[in-house]
Amino acid sequence: MAAADSFDTQVPALRKIVTSEQEPLARRFRALFSLKHLASLQPHTEQSVPAIEAIAAAFASPSALLKHELAYCLGQSRHDAAVAPLRQVLQDKDEDSMCRHEAAEALGALGDKDSLPLLKELRDDVQEPDVIRETCDIAVDRIEWEHGLLSKQEQLKKSDFASIDPAPPLAQSTKAPSIPELQKTLLDTSLPLFQRYRAMFALRDLSSPPDLPTAVPAVLALARGFTDPSALFRHEIAFVFGQLSHPASIPSLTEALSNTKEASMVRHEAAEALGSLGDEEGVEETLRKFLDDPEQVVRDSVIVALDMAEFEKNGEIEYAIVPEGVSVAA
Repeated sequence: MAAADSFDTQVPALRKIVTSEQEPLARRFRALFSLKHLASLQPHTEQSVPAIEAIAAAFASPSALLKHELAYCLGQSRHDAAVAPLRQVLQDKDEDSMCRHEAAEALGALGDKDSLPLLKELRDDVQEPDVIRETCDIAVDRIEWEHGLLSKQEQLKKSDFASIDPAPPLAQSTKAPSIPELQKTLLDTSLPLFQRYRAMFALRDLSSPPDLPTAVPAVLALARGFTDPSALFRHEIAFVFGQLSHPASIPSLTEALSNTKEASMVRHEAAEALGSLGDEEGVEETLRKFLDDPEQVVRDSVIVALDMAEFEKNGEIEYAIVPEGVSVAA
């Protein structure tokens, strides 16, 4: 973007990039993260709604990877204007399941009580794919938790991560957190997914910063989650590893990406997580092996991951297109 771009033309310029099928996918992702920043500024600004509308306009793209990321970014906006486009994606039975799942998760992140009837209907619909039913189940629990008494009474550990997660970490108790106990909850398939996700995010928070004494044991506990029968659950483990960028996660992420029998939504998330570790030895070489993968979403993720790896190696401040004079957080 030219330095002469003014603040007023910023959103239209970014919208043009994110909605263009002629633009390279990696550049569209950088534009998206710039729009995400503008959409989620607190307090909201006059650019918030145009940024949300620009993100939503890109749902016309054929790229499942891009559309799933659009839904995620809308869920992080903390803005009611994001609800309608997300519901539209979730209700579209012809849409890719990965995109619909992300839309359901985003409605949960927004804490939208008015979406509860839709989420409960899809959760209970046996014709829906497992990933949709499971995501709606977690989203319902998250919204009910957020608007219930428990969220006001629980003492939660302050997280290093600014993201709105599918579930809050488990509440702090008076005793020190036990990684074996959290791992037991994480892996217990008899428990509700929401509770297991809470253990997942508690383990994430014990893994950051990376020099914490609990970091490596917590990362290894999380890695056990890749054996779970739920593809949704395995994909969330990979997402958390992408947030952490901890070298101890590289072996399990590489294994997940390399397993061609693994669900594409898990492999794509593993690829992007490895992209966040791009300055670690051997990671770029691993990613390049999958540039011609049979799965489109995996190929696309590797392209984005290699762009992220380049960004990590170059020491750029933010993974975004930054118009002059504006600080953009990815």
